[in-house]
Amino acid sequence: MSHSIADLVRSRRVLVCCGAGGVGKTTLAASLALSAARLGLRVLAITVDPSKRLAEALGVSAHQMEPVALSAVRLAAVGVKPPGALSAWMLDPQLVCDQVVRAVTKDPESQERLRRNRLYQNVSTLVAGMHEYTAVEALHGFVRDDRYDLVVLDTPPSRDAIRFLDTPSRANAFLDPRIFSFFLPDKGSVFHRAGTAVINKILDLGVGKESRVELQDFLSLFQVILAHLSRNQEEMQKFFASEQVAFLLVTSPAQAAVDEAEHFEARTRELGVRIGGYVLNQSLASSAQLPFPEKAVPPDAGSVTRSAVAKLQTLAQLENHSVQRDATLALTLREHFNGQVPLWVMPRFTREQTALDALTRLSDLLLLVPFGSTP
Repeated sequence: MSHSIADLVRSRRVLVCCGAGGVGKTTLAASLALSAARLGLRVLAITVDPSKRLAEALGVSAHQMEPVALSAVRLAAVGVKPPGALSAWMLDPQLVCDQVVRAVTKDPESQERLRRNRLYQNVSTLVAGMHEYTAVEALHGFVRDDRYDLVVLDTPPSRDAIRFLDTPSRANAFLDPRIFSFFLPDKGSVFHRAGTAVINKILDLGVGKESRVELQDFLSLFQVILAHLSRNQEEMQKFFASEQVAFLLVTSPAQAAVDEAEHFEARTRELGVRIGGYVLNQSLASSAQLPFPEKAVPPDAGSVTRSAVAKLQTLAQLENHSVQRDATLALTLREHFNGQVPLWVMPRFTREQTALDALTRLSDLLLLVPFGSTP
């Protein structure tokens, strides 16, 4: 078992960061990628929905065909030296689908028909789990091409963020020929053709002939795309269960976030994949060792001073309650894992001047804080 972040990133090909929204998961994933680059690895960070500041720091935006490499000057400024390198890419489901279309549909006319199809243009919202399909498809390409020593994937903030692990079965359900046969023109027996004609008439009455033809065109072309995705998903499913991949569960002291992390933990164990570590982020546990301000007010203090001190002590008591809560949670998590899963407790940061400053500061802690300790 890896006992440090350095051990973790050096021993894996892919790290998948899971967690609820608002726990700092995207920033943590980017900081992990930066940490690995500082250790001399060629790293790619795939992010789903970064904040504007983080996107600017990583140099990414939507609709980019290829990962964007941070310049040598910027990398040197944050402690990355060759052969270390860091690239970033924002996952765009429609773009990934377009790449698959070009790869598996050799006929230029069919490619153009599919791209013009209104259903296809909204495929990321039309097909359930399209983010997961395309995330795995993108990972498959990057792992196959061996361009990077490590890929860090930031998953969507959702209870279903790891459902790509069972997408082969869901893809096969979507591709069920019995479903497609209801909608696609049938070239089989007279009875099948007659049944198709009846369904076409019903659809024409319900949605209009133009929309019916567009639907059939979409299904006819897109089933080839989904078949390709499904084959790659099955290959990646085996890869996810290997020692080359680890899942990092990220939470915060908020009870809802802890519950979400426990859900992720249960799902990863059910699916037989490895938990690389657990991060309790944005925690005040590190302040538990600080003395509580209980110094008495001087006898000659005026009423304004006494009032101000009383208010500050009230605020200090409220903060101390949060500190003790976070410290108790960190202890509870350590006892729960009993040393079997690494736990890192990261502090709550004040806002840094730039997003890159924040990534660097968090990277410093990730690389320096030993397993099981609280910074």
